[in-house]
Amino acid sequence: MHIIDRRPDPGGKSLANRQRFMRRARALVKQAVREASGSRKIREIDGGGAVTIPADDVHEPSFHAGRDGGMRDYVLPGNKKFVSGDRIERPKQGAGSGSEGSADGEGEDNFRFVLSRDEFLDLFLEDLELPNLAKRQVMGDSAEKRHPAGFKTSGSPASLSVGRTMRRSLSRRIALRRPNPVELEEMRRELLDLEAKFGESERIAALKAEIERQERRAKVIPFIDPVDLRYRRIEVTPEPIARAAMFCLMDVSASMDEQMKDLAKRFFSLLYLFLTRRYKQVEIVFIRHTHEAKEVDEETFFHSRESGGTVISSALIEMAKIAKLRFPADEWNIYAAQASDGDNLSSDNARSVALLRETILPMAQYYAYLQVGRGEFDREDGVFARQETTLWRAYQELIRPNLPMAMRKVNDRRDIYPVFRELFERRDETAETS
Repeated sequence: MHIIDRRPDPGGKSLANRQRFMRRARALVKQAVREASGSRKIREIDGGGAVTIPADDVHEPSFHAGRDGGMRDYVLPGNKKFVSGDRIERPKQGAGSGSEGSADGEGEDNFRFVLSRDEFLDLFLEDLELPNLAKRQVMGDSAEKRHPAGFKTSGSPASLSVGRTMRRSLSRRIALRRPNPVELEEMRRELLDLEAKFGESERIAALKAEIERQERRAKVIPFIDPVDLRYRRIEVTPEPIARAAMFCLMDVSASMDEQMKDLAKRFFSLLYLFLTRRYKQVEIVFIRHTHEAKEVDEETFFHSRESGGTVISSALIEMAKIAKLRFPADEWNIYAAQASDGDNLSSDNARSVALLRETILPMAQYYAYLQVGRGEFDREDGVFARQETTLWRAYQELIRPNLPMAMRKVNDRRDIYPVFRELFERRDETAETS
């Protein structure tokens, strides 16, 4: 997205100040995009549209001299309660006077930006990436690297190397002794001088013959000949690119009510949008599970109403089976994102942890677990808090420094995007994965 400020530069404001203003405006638009995404429906998450930012946030500060400079005295209207030197007490909370709102609830105009779909997505997905995307393979001509490979005698006009062509032309003209235009012009001036002084003589006849001979040579030996032309030669070679497979594991058991499923679908919608927008060589595998798991297509994953019991290990077993058959760990970057309410059979927790420790995490570049829930109201803190489930506690036992696994909780759809950014934000290569 590019913001163009067409206002003329007023006096006292430098280019650096104007650029600082542009960066601040862009940051406010980015924040407005993130806030707008929280109130949209799943199908509308990747649309463009208009966003607004407060007018106060883009006012440019400026320095100016006072009318009189130095100290100034003011005469203000008096009152019946206070005199000079009195100390005014702070008003009680809510008793302070503020500016009166307008009758229709409107305030100061905001800046309104209408963004296209591409602009909205660029701001929405900025600074996100798949962690540890390292394994690269050469795969045909899907990714190419172009590099100079010398010169050739034929090609398109756009690839003509002017410098190399002129050097070859100069070498040829020197070798064939093509007349120098400056020297030829000097001979013509000398001829005119001799004719003006002597009329006709042997010297003049010889000079005329030499000029004619040199002019014939200039016509025969062109300034640039086709043999001089040289074109840049570009060699195209396949470039190793990173292939990634993302496994989306969603719990659709009976314990997942509509709100929990909506939270999980919002998270996976963001993930699907992020992957398809930012990466070309990425395969997305959708797995839904109750007491049994199966791979489904995108439409079924997001809209099917299947329900049943909960066995988390069934999804992990299905993921391991698909990865072994279609995505060898030595060629593919394996990622997984799991969303569940955490209600699992107690007897299945140990098996799920063992599958993660021994099978999934050793081959995965990154594993993200999202626990969704409505939350329970804490009367003391006045907030909704989701109690830790047995699955959450079991997964926490796996967490170690440098382990490619992260866990987050989400209780409200407003928290989806912040949590999503935490899981997939761009990290420093030296930072440890938590």
